[in-house]
Amino acid sequence: MAVAPQLPAGTLAAHGVEPAAPPRAADAIAERLRAHGVRHVYAVAGESYLDLLDALHGDVGPDVVTCRHEAAATNMAEATAKLTGRPGVALVTRGPGLAHASIGVHTAQQDATPLVLFVGEIAREDRFRGAFQEVDLGQVFGELAKGWLRIDDANRAPELVDRAFQLATSGRPGPVVVGLPEDVLAEPCRAPLVAPAAAPVAGVDARAVDAIVERLAAAERPLLWVGGSLWTPEGVDALVRLAERWQLPVGTTFRRKDHFPNHHSLYAGELGFGTSPALQQRVRDADLLLALGAPLGDVETGGYRWLDRATARARLVHVHRDAGTLSAVWPASLAVHAPPEAVAVALAGRAPSVAPRWLDWTRAARAAQAAFVAPVATVGRVNLSECWRELRRQLPADAIVTNGAGNYAAWLHRFYEHRAFRTQLAPGSGAMGYAVPAAIAAKLAHPEREVVCVAGDGCFLMSSQELATAAQRRTKLVFVVVDNGAYGTIRMHQQARYPGRVVATDLQNPDFVAYAHAFGLPAWRVTATAEFGPALEAARAHDGPSLLHLVTDVEDISPGRRLSELGR
Repeated sequence: MAVAPQLPAGTLAAHGVEPAAPPRAADAIAERLRAHGVRHVYAVAGESYLDLLDALHGDVGPDVVTCRHEAAATNMAEATAKLTGRPGVALVTRGPGLAHASIGVHTAQQDATPLVLFVGEIAREDRFRGAFQEVDLGQVFGELAKGWLRIDDANRAPELVDRAFQLATSGRPGPVVVGLPEDVLAEPCRAPLVAPAAAPVAGVDARAVDAIVERLAAAERPLLWVGGSLWTPEGVDALVRLAERWQLPVGTTFRRKDHFPNHHSLYAGELGFGTSPALQQRVRDADLLLALGAPLGDVETGGYRWLDRATARARLVHVHRDAGTLSAVWPASLAVHAPPEAVAVALAGRAPSVAPRWLDWTRAARAAQAAFVAPVATVGRVNLSECWRELRRQLPADAIVTNGAGNYAAWLHRFYEHRAFRTQLAPGSGAMGYAVPAAIAAKLAHPEREVVCVAGDGCFLMSSQELATAAQRRTKLVFVVVDNGAYGTIRMHQQARYPGRVVATDLQNPDFVAYAHAFGLPAWRVTATAEFGPALEAARAHDGPSLLHLVTDVEDISPGRRLSELGR
């Protein structure tokens, strides 16, 4: 059979055949995003990366979500990563764009969340001339991010995007910033496009598992301390089996409450801000602290007060995926460098040789937690402890609840029970403005699940422009604004240190119901606890975003504490 001769590329045009143009670097980047399974990219458009936006045009994906502020874009990407376990992706432009985006990068770094931020940059030939919006990525993100890269060669675009994803997820996960010089994006990329490399598999040393079992068998007052990022559903299921087999009381770290079912008879509470005095004492009294994934930093250890270096080594067994975290602050008798979920699976398969001796210790831990989450009295007509119990009553177990930072969150964390994994989205960094964008990202990631955003008045107004994003996307979720007319956390500390000297913590707020109406959202104002349940039902029934405005009293500054009593 005759075979048609292959014509040199230079002669194709002479025969009326146009040669296929090689893909642009922008096209190669878009392809790598698809190869890594990215479903949503959160962006504020900029002229510096128009070629990449063009490459993302069409139905192939990922879906580009138009945000109204770059901080919201990176917060959405960070929230997506927390929900999926895969890097979230955001696109912003240079200068002001990357500066705005830095808050989400900080949260991802503090929370050990994998995130890839692409930043459009000035052309290569304009560097070091003080060009319009020129910023040195290395100077800005050298400390703020886990790492940063720049694609200066179009042919290396696939390699460097893959590198960014690998860096974001390896070791202690974190944010990686990728610079995109605008002149590179339009250049041809002739590099081969291959499947992403398989994620490295870290093994679990059987001797380490044996050593942990030996310590459990010798303990009299153990506490299982759970936290960290990149847990899997299988790992969380193993945690439950491990705790049940050994009848261990379980404490979760700050804003990781969904790593263990809060209604379980072994759940002892959250270790962070607002930890019960009983659980704080339990940490001090435990003769074995089995920390799986918990970073054991400032917040998790009560400002470094619940542990001390003199006794920590004898009591602490620490398992973490990052070797640099182990014994960095607290020396451990056994430091295990391994994925904590893998260790949980291994331990769940090991049964105690005799019945645990600490059953009374465990029962007391649960009893103390049950008493701690009972509703408390309030001065104001809206009692948040009752409202959050009603929220739990109405929502299904897999509903996702988001919050930002502020004293309102202390009420939510204490009185709302998370019954399933990946139902809590909150910034361990303590960043305000997180709740609104996180809720939108959650609904886009899981349209089949209910989502409720809880934000304080100050927190809400730092990202409330994203109501426009929610309305544009017709995301069916409920925004709950807790309004006490103050930056509550700072006001609390201000009153304690400088009683009666109020400066910069009072807030004059808009009419939040009218504000929601301006975006096309139905809204309800709640001025008494009894109104919350019916209002929540009405909001949940609406086919689209809706808002509840809860008017609370600043005197109820935190559960069981009155503002006027501080500083006396």
